[in-house]
Formats: sequence, structure tokens, C-alpha cells
Amino acid sequence: MPAEIDEALLRAPVFSRLGAEDRRRLAEVSRLQHFHRGETVFAEGDPPEHFCTVASGRVKVFKMTPAGKDVILEIFGAGDPLGAVAAYDGHPFPASAVAIEESRVLLVPRQAFFTLLEQHPTLVRGLLSGLTHRLAELAVRLAELSGGRVEPRFARLFLKLAEEQGRPERGGTFVPVALSRQELADMTGTTVETCIRIMSRWGKQRTVITEKDGFLVLNPAELETLALA
Repeated sequence: MPAEIDEALLRAPVFSRLGAEDRRRLAEVSRLQHFHRGETVFAEGDPPEHFCTVASGRVKVFKMTPAGKDVILEIFGAGDPLGAVAAYDGHPFPASAVAIEESRVLLVPRQAFFTLLEQHPTLVRGLLSGLTHRLAELAVRLAELSGGRVEPRFARLFLKLAEEQGRPERGGTFVPVALSRQELADMTGTTVETCIRIMSRWGKQRTVITEKDGFLVLNPAELETLALA
């Protein structure tokens, strides 16, 4: 099987426990597609023709509210599934996915995937486990967006980014995810003006420093305190 596809399957929690033979079968019907920053992976309302998994890069999933405002539900990195529930049910995608940096996405044709599931039940357990975990994460994410003060939501967001994407650097944790103020506002369900005020204050306090290619978290203890407020 192509080494790049095998690596993408191994990095995806939903597929990582498959045996070599099952991975080979899946790789034979899969392909990797490159997406430039800002390019749409799928749009809200599109029919789900593929099961999608991020192989490299990062993709944001967002939904437009009735008021016309985009709310970012999650940022997905390598190994994360995209729109798996819609692909499983066959319903149109309930949200849109756009690459926020150069990314590669593993695409498994939906019908071919179901055929493999029917023929090889060993594939089923990993899929169910991955979907359950992702649904739980999204439920928590939606709950955080639905109420409470804005600054604690920002604190929880940066703690999550630091845990999942960060690396030790310069006495803190560097998060190599370049997000605009508008994107941060969308992810926390607030206005860009509020986002600017919070990030400016955090920068002066050296809690979180905004850099060209991401953010440097210098005071996680302060973020922990804010997150519980």
C-alpha cells in the first residue's frame, strides 16, 4: 500500500488499531488530497461522498448561525475525522470545513467503505470508538459556547490548544496554530472587538503572546484560574 496512506491510517485513532491486512484493504480504495489554506474541504449542505480524515495540517469546522455569523465548532489536526456522522448517516454535512493551513485529507469513498465494513467486521469497532469520542468532544464544545462569561471560554480554548497542539518552547508552550482575531472570536462565540481586548490584555500581562505563526502560552496557571471563573 502507499506509505503515505498507511501512515495517515495509523495516525487516525479510528483506524490505528486495524491490522495490516485491514489497512491494506482500506488503503486500496482511499486517496490523499491536498488543500491550500482557505480551500473548502466540504460545505454545509453538501452530500457526504467520502469519509474524510485529516492526514496533515489543520482544518476548521464551522457553522453559520441564523444571524449570519460563523461559529467555529472545532479545529481538527492530523488523525481527526471530519464529518463522519454525516457520512455514516448519508445526510448533508451540517457544517463546513475549510483548511486553515496547507493540509492533506484522506478520502475514503462512502460506498466502498460500507462494503468493506460489511465484508470485514474488524473495521467496525475502531469506527464506533472514534465516532463516540468525537461526539463527546463536540458536545462539550457546544456547551462551552452556549453560556458563561467570555474570558473563561478563551482560557479553556487556549488550554485545550496548548494540550493538543502545543510544544515546550521559550519557557512556555508554543501553539503553532495561526488564528486571526475573527477566528478566535468565532471559536468562542463572541465579537472580534471583545477578542481584541482580551488578547491585548493577555499579551501585556504575558499570559498568552500572539505571534506570527501561533501563540506562546506563558502563564497556564492563570488560564486555569480564569477557566474556572
